[in-house]
Amino acid sequence: MKIKFMKIHDKAVIPYYSRQGDAGMDLFAVEDYTIKPGERKLIPTGLKVEVPHGFEMQVRPKSGLALNSGITVLNTPGTVDSGYRGELGVILFNVSDKPFEVKQGQKIAQAVFTKFEIVEFEEASELSLSDRGSNGFGSTGLK
Repeated sequence: MKIKFMKIHDKAVIPYYSRQGDAGMDLFAVEDYTIKPGERKLIPTGLKVEVPHGFEMQVRPKSGLALNSGITVLNTPGTVDSGYRGELGVILFNVSDKPFEVKQGQKIAQAVFTKFEIVEFEEASELSLSDRGSNGFGSTGLK
């Protein structure tokens, strides 16, 4: 499958897979930013994308940024729908106690393309029974 990316900034980097077989392709910052502790910031990529119908582009954190710097994608996974044609931005959140410097050309997130199904909705007066029932949060315990 081919995905069309369009540069709208001269320093934009077309995403690519770092290693053969990777699921996520890297997304890059197009400018420098500072994210203070507890702050969230929309980081532009300088790119637009054409996501094929029946797919979404999920934007996910980079594990190294999360572990080493406390930087994550706030709405993970972020969804880019097939009809969106605006600039791709990544909402980064600093959960650490130190300011984080985003540098132009730095990897800030990863994108994964995922196929999905369009479903039909049906209102029902009752649902079938299951072993779990309405047992929710914490119902299976920790051990």
